[in-house]
Order: sequence, then structure tokens, then C-alpha cells
Amino acid sequence: MGGTFIQAAMILLREGLEAMLVIAALAAYLDKAGARSRLPALYGGAVLAIGASLIAAFLFAMYNGGEHNDLIEGITMLVAAGLMLYVSGWLLVRQDQAAYQRMLKEQADVALAKSTGIAVALLAFLAVFREGAETVLFIHALAGSSGGYSLQLVAGLIGAALALAVIFVFINIIARKIPLRPLFLITSAFLFLMALKFIGQALQEFQEQQLISFTEIKNNGWMEAVGLNPTWEALSAQLVVIVLAALTYLILSRRHSAATKQA
Repeated sequence: MGGTFIQAAMILLREGLEAMLVIAALAAYLDKAGARSRLPALYGGAVLAIGASLIAAFLFAMYNGGEHNDLIEGITMLVAAGLMLYVSGWLLVRQDQAAYQRMLKEQADVALAKSTGIAVALLAFLAVFREGAETVLFIHALAGSSGGYSLQLVAGLIGAALALAVIFVFINIIARKIPLRPLFLITSAFLFLMALKFIGQALQEFQEQQLISFTEIKNNGWMEAVGLNPTWEALSAQLVVIVLAALTYLILSRRHSAATKQA
């Protein structure tokens, strides 16, 4: 296998893996929770994002010299992080299957479930779009430097796409064997961690634009190794989100306990 094959495959795997994991986790949850009717919205959001990525890449190539816009990418990541936190919290609050079924009988919660379906579709869109346009630009640049869209380049993309598909199927097979409550908790925790990572990456984009300060954390090799933003600004923002999430969960849990006792 030539260098072009490996480079093309690594670009798609690197840029697409996080988005695929988010979509796979949400698809597994929807399937397990008996909400397969929302799967078309999830996949539709991802497909729309691919089209939007192609359009964005074309516009970047025309008006920005082929460079992606750090500010737009940072804002996109913050919106995606917000949706991830929303869906993560929604899943965590509904980890009690019996309580979840009772709540679904209430009209207000049915409306909330519908709004969560919209959030899932938006999350799929943003998860793919976040890296989609950049991926197209990287592939286009690789094609320009390697003599066009050669057989090796196309084969690398196909190989990476197949690898992502295998990972997707594998996650769904495992998810079917996991009881609903653990699946809720696993999916919620995964989305929460991804949201924290997105927040750090968004702040990094803003730091590159010199919109916020940059104070590097010493001995940060492990943070860079796992893809985290090794600055105090990012860490502070992530800690604030963790504290607010914990407080919100405690408040909702107490309300839920009080409502259960009254019932």
C-alpha cells in the first residue's frame, strides 16, 4: 500500500471517528429504548451534514483560499457541546426504566421526548459537520499534491469508510446485549465526556484567533496525548461545566425523589 492510500485512510479515520462514535452511541440508545422511529432523523442529520460539508468546503475554497474558518468551527463545537450536554442529562435523568415509562405517559414528557428527537438530529448534523468540511479540504489538498484522485486515494477512503462501518455495527451489536439502564448511563457519560472535549477544542480555536488568552499547563503531555486542550482557560471552563452539571443533577434527583414519594 502506498503513502497516498495510508494518508487518505488516516484523514477520514481521524476526522470521522468521533462523529461516528457519537452517532453510533445515539443509534444504539434509540434502538434499545424502543425509539427506532427517530433513527431516520438521526441518520438524516448526518447525511445533511455531509452535503453541508461539501458546500462549506467549496465556499472555503472559493472565498478563503481553501482554509477553514477557526471562528465558525469553534462556534459549531460549542453548539454541539451544548446539545451533547442536553442529551446526556436527558438520558441520565431517565436511567430508571420504570420511571421513564411513567413519565412518557405524561403529555409534557411526550413533548420533551419529541424535542429530544430534534436535538438528536441536530447533534448528528453538528457531529458530522464539525469535521466534514475540513475533511473534504484535507482530501482535496492531498489529491492536489499526489496527482489527483488516484486509485490509491479512493481505495484509502473506501477502506476507512468500511472500518468506520465495522466499528458502528460492532457498537450496536454490543449495545443490544446491554440492559437499558446501563446503556443510558454509558451513553450519557460518553456524550458528557465528548462535550467537555468539544468545549476545550472550541476554546483552542478561539485562542488561535487570539480572542481569549492562552495559559499553558505545565507537564501537559498526557493531555495532548488524549486530545485535550492543555491550557488553564479550557480546564477552568470544563470544571465549571462539571460543577454546574453535578448541581443540576442533584436538583433534578431531589425533585424526582419528592415526586415519587408524593405518588
